[in-house]
Amino acid sequence: MKFHWFAEVTYPGMPKGFPAPGQVNWIKTDTTLIDPRATGELYRMFIRLMQGADKVGFDGLAVNEHHQTGFAMTPSPNLLAASLAGTTENAAILVIGDSLALYNPAHRVAEELAYLDCLSDGRLIAGFVFGTPMDSTFAYGNPPVEVRERFHEARKLILRAWAEPEPFAFNGRFNKLRYVNIVPRPIQTPPPVWVPGSGSVETWDLVIDEAYCYGHLSFSGLQSAKPLVDAFWNYCEQRGGDMNPHRMAFTQIICCAETDAEAEAQYYEAVRCFHRSNAVDPNFAAPPGYSTERSMRAQGTLMAGRSKLTPEDRLRASRGEMSFWEYDEKGYIVAGTPARVRQRLRELATDLRIGQLIACLHMGDLSEAVAAQNTRLMGEQVIPYLRDLWAEYPDHWTPQVSQQRVAAISPGRPEPARAAESAE
Repeated sequence: MKFHWFAEVTYPGMPKGFPAPGQVNWIKTDTTLIDPRATGELYRMFIRLMQGADKVGFDGLAVNEHHQTGFAMTPSPNLLAASLAGTTENAAILVIGDSLALYNPAHRVAEELAYLDCLSDGRLIAGFVFGTPMDSTFAYGNPPVEVRERFHEARKLILRAWAEPEPFAFNGRFNKLRYVNIVPRPIQTPPPVWVPGSGSVETWDLVIDEAYCYGHLSFSGLQSAKPLVDAFWNYCEQRGGDMNPHRMAFTQIICCAETDAEAEAQYYEAVRCFHRSNAVDPNFAAPPGYSTERSMRAQGTLMAGRSKLTPEDRLRASRGEMSFWEYDEKGYIVAGTPARVRQRLRELATDLRIGQLIACLHMGDLSEAVAAQNTRLMGEQVIPYLRDLWAEYPDHWTPQVSQQRVAAISPGRPEPARAAESAE
């Protein structure tokens, strides 16, 4: 099993009680609340934390793209990835990902990702995303019905730009180029491709047909995700797709500490801050045309399994009104001692059949010291105990050079603890 350190760069300095009724943290964010100097230190902190993760056995360092929000202040994931590609040695540089519909011409993405692959010595994972409606439609003004077509045209241009040895012309609907001949070219031919999604059947078809890694990027945990993830695997099997667990990635907030009591004391306010900061105005969440009729119908058929989370649970979680251990019980977080965390993660990974865990180890306004401790405990006392999961399957979606380098520095599972673990 693989573990990736995820940077959801949330601005920590919002006033107490934010967001107040009527306030949101996306599109209409009050930018006067965000200090540029504090933002610079926030970026430097995340770079330090991910450099630390690179040294303790994480398989990837994951960055993403969002716009006009204090919840995830990474308007260009490639910039943050560049800061890591040249200052780390082992982990994959996981860009999850570039919102392809927002780039015109899109071969700019091909150039920048090739730069990252060269700088990192072949450690890039190329994530291609459709982008949230807030990003693609409202921040960048794309008609929602065009987002999917723009994405696919851009994806084909990027892959062809990496592969063609000679200059070529590209005449798409949105990208019209007389000469495409990018420099540099990536070391990997091509880098592995991940495509995150939130339940679109068309995205399922894409990742099955192209043998991409599918990422379910949710912060609601096992109970919320299980109907959708089960539906994906059932659909994949019906279509004759690759059932390798390494082709599924899942996001999970993790709060690891020496004792359960310390976990609650150190992380509770940060967990509440994280969920409050992720407030989305319903008017921006689902513009007509963003989801296809086929996918909307599938919500009631293929994905009709019942989540254990009620609408009241979701509302209370988003408002920061759950207790710490209720967040844990409902699956929003996995918390406690290393032994408890690895047991819960083993259950989650087995139940959802996931081989790539995208671990959110900093959340909300958590201090750097606690996030660094979280990273260390995961690297030393959790990850080594879960490497056996899905070890019988080859991983085609993590760069080979990063797999080799991480294996070379990773501590083995202590033998005395192994016996105790088996007895649990």
